[in-house]
Amino acid sequence: MILINFSHPLTDQQLAQIAGFVGETPEVRAIDSQIDRERPLAEVTVDLVDRVGLSPDEWQTTPILINPPALAPLAVAVIAEIHGRAGGFPAMVNVRPVAGSIPTRYEVAEVLNLQALREAARRSRTKNQEPRTEN
Repeated sequence: MILINFSHPLTDQQLAQIAGFVGETPEVRAIDSQIDRERPLAEVTVDLVDRVGLSPDEWQTTPILINPPALAPLAVAVIAEIHGRAGGFPAMVNVRPVAGSIPTRYEVAEVLNLQALREAARRSRTKNQEPRTEN
């Protein structure tokens, strides 16, 4: 399992929390996601995801977790790029501030399976869809 970290470095405690959620300690690949906002986002995204260094076969066969970039438009584009390469959505680490911590500390709240979320949404869509009538 590979954890692609497009965000701040993860602490040993956060990595232990992730291992607790997924049942193993993932290999971490840190990818600096500071980008030139003057460049087209699609171009930047391809460059960023290329730096992960996985072959086409590895994208499709390796379990992948991501800690997405903090910049929302870039995070969305990265997830779309990874979906295209892997054939499905990766799991995502959700990091949140620890309530009341001074200074602010961060913990891993969950590991969210984005593919399972998508599949549940598809089932919901078909259940709630009204039958079409011909006029």
